[in-house]
Amino acid sequence: MLALWLVNGQKFISYKTDAAYSEKDIKETASDNKNPDEEIKIRYYDEDIVRENPDEEFNKDNNTESSNPRYLHYPIVSSLREKEFYYDYSNEKLAWWFKRDKNHGQSGCDDKVKLSDYDAWYLDYNVDDNNKVLYLTFDCGYENGFTGEILDVLRDEDVPACFFVTKTYIRDNVDLTKRMKEEGHQVGNHTITHPSLPTKSYEEIQKEICGCAEYMKEATGYDMDPYLRPPCGEYSERTLAITRDLGYKTVFWSMAYLDYDVDNQPGVDYVINHFDKYHHNGAIILMHNVSSSNAGALKTVINNLKAKGYRFASLNELY
Repeated sequence: MLALWLVNGQKFISYKTDAAYSEKDIKETASDNKNPDEEIKIRYYDEDIVRENPDEEFNKDNNTESSNPRYLHYPIVSSLREKEFYYDYSNEKLAWWFKRDKNHGQSGCDDKVKLSDYDAWYLDYNVDDNNKVLYLTFDCGYENGFTGEILDVLRDEDVPACFFVTKTYIRDNVDLTKRMKEEGHQVGNHTITHPSLPTKSYEEIQKEICGCAEYMKEATGYDMDPYLRPPCGEYSERTLAITRDLGYKTVFWSMAYLDYDVDNQPGVDYVINHFDKYHHNGAIILMHNVSSSNAGALKTVINNLKAKGYRFASLNELY
């Protein structure tokens, strides 16, 4: 059992190595706080991760399941300000784009906004030749019969991924969403109704993002992971700032292709060849779960890239 305490906006993570805290124990401990003006909130996470010193980084060197980064759960901690604070941020609607490098260099992108200012990523900026890593992500707006097959391949190949889900997807596919978490994948936020966030008000953005996370907990018992993919790849400086302050990392992508049109699929061979042609170190890969081509090609793609010396990592390694 992992308990996150928030005291006056500060995080305190409590661990116990030899026994799990009960909810009663933690509530009684919280009631011992001597300052009645301090607001204490407690959130619970069903994790087997234990350590004695909450000020140290999580141990990512141990290969046991409980300390593997993919099995960690990072809580969503909001520091959202009043809406007037965000008036100074531009709300010009931008649409994410990237530029492929045929020589396997990292993809370029629109640099109009400095993503690092907003805890946003489109690839892993920190890789080198000694760390060849890729990140698989799937956008899930609805189910088309292939997600179970995709999960089977990921399980068999021991590869983590992040699935960005809408509320509708969770509602209609509770068991699949639970399976994602149970098998060590991250489940990220893709909003309630998949709107263009720059067209929404401060209150509507909160509802779209927080409502999806709340429904995830209600429907599956699992907390959502602190990663958000903007619907349609549309964003602004204002929406990036609000997303950051709601406690999320915004995750764009540096590899993608037309795979979401179920009536116009690129084909298995196209997918395999696309990865052979454009793979690059640190890539965050966008795929769609509705694609028959992706489902058919995934195993070969993974094995081909492993043969080139790549490993597949969890987005938790970017945390």
